[in-house]
Amino acid sequence: MSSYPDARSVVRALKPDEPIILNRPHAAARAARFFQKNFPGKSLYAVKANPSAELIELLWANGITHYDVASIAEVRLVRRLLSEAELCFMHPVKAPGAIREAYFDHGVRTFSLDSSEELAKIVAATTSENGEPARNLRLLVRLRVSSEYSELSLASKFGCDLTEAPALLQECRQWADWLGVCFHVGSQAMTPFAYVQALERARAAIAEASVVVDVVDVGGGFPSVYPGMEPPPLEDYFTIIHRQFEALPIAYNAELWCEPGRALCAEYSSLVVRVEKRRGDELFINDGSYGALFDAAHVAWKFPVVALEDDLIKPLQDFAFYGPTCDDADFMEGPFALPEDIQAGDYIEIGMLGAYGAAMKTDFNGFGATRSVVVEDEPMASLYDGSRVRPAADNVVSLR
Repeated sequence: MSSYPDARSVVRALKPDEPIILNRPHAAARAARFFQKNFPGKSLYAVKANPSAELIELLWANGITHYDVASIAEVRLVRRLLSEAELCFMHPVKAPGAIREAYFDHGVRTFSLDSSEELAKIVAATTSENGEPARNLRLLVRLRVSSEYSELSLASKFGCDLTEAPALLQECRQWADWLGVCFHVGSQAMTPFAYVQALERARAAIAEASVVVDVVDVGGGFPSVYPGMEPPPLEDYFTIIHRQFEALPIAYNAELWCEPGRALCAEYSSLVVRVEKRRGDELFINDGSYGALFDAAHVAWKFPVVALEDDLIKPLQDFAFYGPTCDDADFMEGPFALPEDIQAGDYIEIGMLGAYGAAMKTDFNGFGATRSVVVEDEPMASLYDGSRVRPAADNVVSLR
């Protein structure tokens, strides 16, 4: 993969007609090392956030040994790349064939579930041909928790409530070598107290079930930095999680897990696009809602932007974007602040697209082609470069 100092040098060298993804391996490596050093347990990379083979191998090289896989395709991908990685099938609703292949062909032993029906499916799919049930299953019961502190809710689709969880934990204990609980507070949790509330629900479920719990998985939700979304330091999240974990009624040697996706890969990539037309305060660009900018269109995510032309000197103005397809839905309201003299032919860098950017791209209307290059500069925002230092007195977590 070609390497350049920064986005401007890419534009000068290539004058690209199509969007270009800029990857920053050093940023993802730094994020992985941060989680390995600071999170008080195991970090499972949520592969759905960005299934790039280069990224998966990069995270492994920087200490991420466990991977949250949510489909048999992700199981196959990570196993092909990393023969020794620990794969955890964390989708609570799986096809029997996917469970069977994951268990017998790829060595997967960890499965999440949120119903008795899914437990029966897992038990049946992992039973050997001679009728011997699996004795080495690691089963995590997913709890439904609130997403009120997160920018994107994940509270509706999966998870059993507190009236169902105790019985399901007791049932799973009969089949599990390891038993655990897991949950997801929603994407981009903007306060560590999201995990306090969720762990309190886990405590109530465990206490009522009166079972031995071997692992507590606090899921994802760890934030990154975007315009208008400045989260507290991740150390605050880790401190509160560890404190709550230590107070749970669990086995003395129970493990603490988390499943960062966005937090590990958001800083990995940005995108260079070209303005094809300007119409007032609307810019027609060559990527959009059917490409890497899905979130900008469908959940109104505000990504950082910067114009890459040196001669654009006028004050900033708010713009909306239209993508390249023939679909009116290919629209990103923004606002995106760019120089008011920007025009057709100019290039824009859109930052923090390593999570759910390239992973969401389609080939709709024939506009899927995107080249990737490596750049050596810093991402447009970072939780890990040392630039976001707050006074101790401003911390939301007691330093005692």
